[in-house]
Amino acid sequence: MSSAGFANSFWSSDYAGGLGVLFGKLHQGVEENQQVLTIARMRAESEELYSRSLAEIGPTADSIRGGFGKDDGASVRKAYEGVRSSMASEADKHKDIARNIRELVVNPFSRWCEAHASRVQNSQDDLQSRIKLHDKQAEAVKKLRSQYYNKCRLVEDLEEEDKLAFQDPQSEVVQSPKPKNIPTVKLSEPEEPEDDPEPIEIGGKDYMPDDVKKILTHMLNTIKIGEVKVPILGTYQNVSSGSDITQYIQQHMGASSVSFAESIGQDMVAHGFLRLVGNVGNTFANSSKMSYQWKPRVFEITGIPEKKVPMARTFSTLSQDSVDSPVGAVGEYLANWNPLNNPYPNETPAEKLRREARETDERYKASVTKLDSLRCNLEEAMIDHLKFMERCELDRLKAIKAVILDFSGAIGNVIPSLQSTVDNMLLFQETVQPAGDLRYLLENYRTGQFVPKVQVYENYYNSVDEQTFGVDLEARARSDKKRVPIIITTILTFLDNHYPDLEGDEARRGIWLVDVPLAATHHLRDTINNGKAIPHEVLEKYEIPIVASVLKLYLLELPDSLVSSHVYEIVKTIYSTTATDASEETRISVIQSTLGQLRLANIATLDAITTHFVRLIELTSADEAYVTSLAHALAPCILRPRQESSLTMNERYAYRLLRDLFAHKDAIFGELKRASSLAHSSSAATSRPRAISTDESNRRAHMEERARAIANRSRASSPAPGPRTHRREKSSGGPETRFPVATSSPTERRATGPARNSLEVPGSVDGSPVTEIKTNGTEDTKRDSLGRGMGAGVGVQRVQRKAPPNAVGTPTETRGVQLTDRPMDD
Repeated sequence: MSSAGFANSFWSSDYAGGLGVLFGKLHQGVEENQQVLTIARMRAESEELYSRSLAEIGPTADSIRGGFGKDDGASVRKAYEGVRSSMASEADKHKDIARNIRELVVNPFSRWCEAHASRVQNSQDDLQSRIKLHDKQAEAVKKLRSQYYNKCRLVEDLEEEDKLAFQDPQSEVVQSPKPKNIPTVKLSEPEEPEDDPEPIEIGGKDYMPDDVKKILTHMLNTIKIGEVKVPILGTYQNVSSGSDITQYIQQHMGASSVSFAESIGQDMVAHGFLRLVGNVGNTFANSSKMSYQWKPRVFEITGIPEKKVPMARTFSTLSQDSVDSPVGAVGEYLANWNPLNNPYPNETPAEKLRREARETDERYKASVTKLDSLRCNLEEAMIDHLKFMERCELDRLKAIKAVILDFSGAIGNVIPSLQSTVDNMLLFQETVQPAGDLRYLLENYRTGQFVPKVQVYENYYNSVDEQTFGVDLEARARSDKKRVPIIITTILTFLDNHYPDLEGDEARRGIWLVDVPLAATHHLRDTINNGKAIPHEVLEKYEIPIVASVLKLYLLELPDSLVSSHVYEIVKTIYSTTATDASEETRISVIQSTLGQLRLANIATLDAITTHFVRLIELTSADEAYVTSLAHALAPCILRPRQESSLTMNERYAYRLLRDLFAHKDAIFGELKRASSLAHSSSAATSRPRAISTDESNRRAHMEERARAIANRSRASSPAPGPRTHRREKSSGGPETRFPVATSSPTERRATGPARNSLEVPGSVDGSPVTEIKTNGTEDTKRDSLGRGMGAGVGVQRVQRKAPPNAVGTPTETRGVQLTDRPMDD
């Protein structure tokens, strides 16, 4: 997943689009090979034909009788014979040219072209077959998701109708379910609370049940009622459009505006008179495309007969529910009918429906898991093929360069008189730049960076407890009950604890720039993609660069970038206008206010990640080149446009935003923390009013008892007053309520102890001895962050470190920076 190359340049949302552009250019290269081969072949044929023509000149001239054949010693005859012999010699040379071109260019290059075309075609066929499998599984997921949602809707309908199955239509809102035929004991009571009919609030007005009955009766007689066919679900009866209901409310119920009429309609939905069909949710809107079904309760209240689906058209094991929710079909029932071997003989229709909902849920969940596995395999294969095709294309350009050189040599070695032609051909050969042509292809035909599109399992009840990757960041944080998702804090803590295990600062910096194979990253992803906390024992089994790579993959697979794509245009405007028209302080202030528009989970996560990298940069003394490379590698993980295009691929606003976050982290996030602290304090003061006591009889006695308890508890237990210290365990109303991750600046920590060169263990004893390095017989106090020699290897290597014995009475402190994430307050 490097920043430049085929593997990160030809991606699209459907996978096939970017690959189509790339293989179009690769097949164009195959045609270019044929053009070069055609030139060489035709030149060889022309040289051979010219050689035969030159060889025929002498015998044709000798066939003329007389002439120079009778003149033995004349100088003219010698000149004639010289010209004749030179033509014969030139014929042999052109024949050699033809033979050399075939041996050096045509034959080997034609074999190479065939192999190259076969490699390109095989790669394209393999990827196309994988994409077809992925798309086929994606369609299966859509169908299973629709079946799962339909079953859940039927379960909801069944539960709702079961509540009204054994009740009088008006008993729910008018009276209690107490039978009327049981006489009461006290006849002198004026009235019972159960006999008082409760009013129903609609549109801010209270209506008695009789009034509600009149309104519903008039609505059923006035509003147009018909049937609506919904794909997959079937045909719904007793349906009216949202616009017709809104028009009636405005004309007969005194609604002065459409919004007020929609609120009245929403109240009718909430009271169980209407329900939305064909869409998810229960929102009422003034739309002719949104249909609402009158529920059976309305017909029971009004006494108007309800239109039901004929039994000849729809049949299901649920008699009443099938009429209300027409989703069954005769073919489906007969396909599932098995009277000879029924595994659920005593199952009721309600139990069967719930069982089918559970089974469709499991099938849908398994289908999503299979699709995710196919997607990961497809992405791994794409990266492998794209890297291979990049090498093949570079080899092709080099082969053409070599062919031109061999072609010129085949001519120049035979005929020195054609030196000018040969010189020009050598000049053409020198102008061929394979690397430059490959860069031109990337710059002009790339379709997008590597941003995987995850198909997540969408639970009907919005639960995300069984998956981690691809889930919305806010949803994942709420499920974890943290401001920052557990996966991020766990990985950052793991890396902080294992940085000291690496040899040298360059190795510590390099783990974020290592090109980790996608298959290894996916292996760790599959292990921890379960929505649960990650045990450190699992991460210990993998190399540190793989753990860092899976964090980058998690950020790439988010449905929206960490800095939301909604503010991409704002960030673009910031760096397009403030670069020259405003000072740096103004730009940082605008960035801070822009980031303040993000959700709390996004801000806290961005703060934790930025703090980690700023600490890494400062403690390893990273140079400008490394910071540039790191920002380029992390830019797609932090900010991405909503829709990538040829213009956005060349924009560097995400990179510039990261550079500002690295350089001005304290200024940006410090202001955000202060603002969130004030907002939290004010919101807490306004949203949590002091409760009013309902019993004031013993209030004074309770207050006096509480005062005495406080006085006794605060009385000194020792006659000699000791030094008084003030200790505060937790700041009230501070910024930790919004940013629980500890993000202290490394410069503040280093100011309290001896200076360090790099990532020392923050919890270690500062006064521990350090191994010194001798150079040229003298002692030198220069060392790296962990007391090792500066000549350590550059590669990423983990070593076993032995902990020094602790002094007597000295507790062992935890190694590494500890990221603490407290539960959410809201």
